[in-house]
Amino acid sequence: MQSHPRIMTLAQWAGPARWHSELPHSHSTHSLLWITRGQGRCLLDGIRRGVGVHNAIVIPAGALFSTDLARLGYGLVCTIPPTDAVPMPDSAQILRLRDVQAQAELTAILEAMQREDNAQRPFSDEAMQAHAVLLGVWLRRTMIDQDADPPRPLAAERLVRAYAALIERDYQSGKPMADYAAALGVTPTHLTRTCRQCAGLSASQLLTQRSLHAARSQLEQSSHPFNRIAAMLGFRSAAYFSRFVVHHTGQTPTQLRKQAKSASIPQTV
Repeated sequence: MQSHPRIMTLAQWAGPARWHSELPHSHSTHSLLWITRGQGRCLLDGIRRGVGVHNAIVIPAGALFSTDLARLGYGLVCTIPPTDAVPMPDSAQILRLRDVQAQAELTAILEAMQREDNAQRPFSDEAMQAHAVLLGVWLRRTMIDQDADPPRPLAAERLVRAYAALIERDYQSGKPMADYAAALGVTPTHLTRTCRQCAGLSASQLLTQRSLHAARSQLEQSSHPFNRIAAMLGFRSAAYFSRFVVHHTGQTPTQLRKQAKSASIPQTV
């Protein structure tokens, strides 16, 4: 568990393989992304939006999200453990900064954190925490300036956000999409149509992709046996879990695990 704020580039944060960032998932920390080059799309609380240069994206801990950013894009990411010391928004935010002063202030805070992190001087953790507090102040001020009277979300967006929250809470249960629709008081057809409108994915695809991210993470980053991973993620059996993985990746669980291990072994000359 991360114990203090960290700073890294977008590429470091996204991970070595594109599935890490492109499949819906969540983090245990708050994340603030500052894009300074490139553009792409992101899925925040089930809502897909375009993002680009001078956009700050705030992702609360535990929120369902994915990012699909240009390979040549660049930016910085600050991750902050969820504590009372640095208040962060309860919902995901995209701040499209047009004000040059606001851009300069955010860049200065993140670059100061980057220098502090690289130097690793005594009391570095405390200094990073202090910078994170300043970042939280900057964020609250900017949100007030940008959105003094925020528009009410459409009914479709409210439904998809509620569905995304249920997915993140219950995806390990193995419940089918129809059960989520029933819990939300709508038909599976209506939920699917609304998800396509807001997320660009059907309701089943959104749920499936969240399960796939969890499956790949467990296969490639843990040593748990396949039957245990299947049980952890709500699959009826290890055989069904294997068929699920093969269908969505083209590789067996064994192949994915071996591939991840070989990629992590340093190459010698």
